[in-house]
Amino acid sequence: MRLTLGDHDVPGAGAALGEQAERYPGPTGAWQPVHTVYVPADRFDRETVRSWGAAALGLMESHLPGDAELSSVFGPLPGGLASDVRRRVARKLAAEPVEDLRIDFEDGYGVRPGAEEDAHAEAAAEAVAAMRSSGTLPRRWGIRVKSFADGDPARALRTLDGFLTGVVERVGSLPDGFTVTFPKVLMEAYLGQFAGRLPLLEEGLRLPPGTLRFEMQVEAPQTVMFLLRSPDLVPSLRGRLAAAHFGVFDYTAACGLPPAEQRLDHPVCDHAREVIRTALAGTGVELSDGSLAASPASDSTGDVHALWRAHAGMVRHSLRHGFYQGWDMHPSHLVSRYATVYAFHLAGRDAHAERVRAWEARRDAGGGVMDEPATIKTLSTALHRASLALGD
Repeated sequence: MRLTLGDHDVPGAGAALGEQAERYPGPTGAWQPVHTVYVPADRFDRETVRSWGAAALGLMESHLPGDAELSSVFGPLPGGLASDVRRRVARKLAAEPVEDLRIDFEDGYGVRPGAEEDAHAEAAAEAVAAMRSSGTLPRRWGIRVKSFADGDPARALRTLDGFLTGVVERVGSLPDGFTVTFPKVLMEAYLGQFAGRLPLLEEGLRLPPGTLRFEMQVEAPQTVMFLLRSPDLVPSLRGRLAAAHFGVFDYTAACGLPPAEQRLDHPVCDHAREVIRTALAGTGVELSDGSLAASPASDSTGDVHALWRAHAGMVRHSLRHGFYQGWDMHPSHLVSRYATVYAFHLAGRDAHAERVRAWEARRDAGGGVMDEPATIKTLSTALHRASLALGD
């Protein structure tokens, strides 16, 4: 082949490629929980996970006695999908009702005298140690501390320190899966300040460097704005930022929406999530959506079904927009969370697999589909995510 330029070396290309790999490592492919359950610290004990599972299973047995009822609430579901979903949800609630647990020392807990919060941090550490011993500690777990925006960062750090020290002293190490939630990040500087204390805790507790990671909550327009203007944010935190969780109610309140419009599927929230996704794309930082702040109005089947339909609609909205994790605030949410997640993944799994097989075999996938490589990559990712979520 004849060339015009001859030498096609590109000065600086290697350095740029290295920077790309550091800044945008992409998704890890690791398991991500489908939800985070928030329990106020003063209501948390070693039986919390068991009691949530039992309550959710009891609601399911009382108000979803068969496949027809499940299809009525969460469907219509094709073929034998309702039976499969119902069986999977019941099994999940009995074996692992909570995938990610957060003991809340912030909004759900409120402001307490210092000695009282100290005592609850100590009690939470004791309960976590007991759960670890009994095998009921979820795969992900941790605490949510108070915000630096409240003007008392020492309180947040004291609770984290006391809790971690209590767990390590009782267990002898820090059980796998720990993370800490850092809320109301109104100033970018708060992230660096918080992340800067974590190596000191690791050193004091003799934990391997990099053990302590945190998730930031995006709960204000100010946070959305600095995410957009700070391309160096994730690298500056040196691997400490594990996830970004969207806080629906603080965000919609900060935007001035009336109470009836403070909901996860409002266009204001859709915009915020897209900005979060854009700002953190390719960084490996996990994304999580928010919650539904509601529980069944009564124990009647009609009210329980109404709650499940409302929650399922919100979960489905998140899934369709590529947010595969959300918050659950009440045991009833476990039923609608798992039913909706399982139905979502099962409904598309076989068709996705067939399209990937057709691509690999270089044959027509049928139905006029013309897949591009990026679509095949997305389909493969969806299959992997489904496998992890379904436990198959």
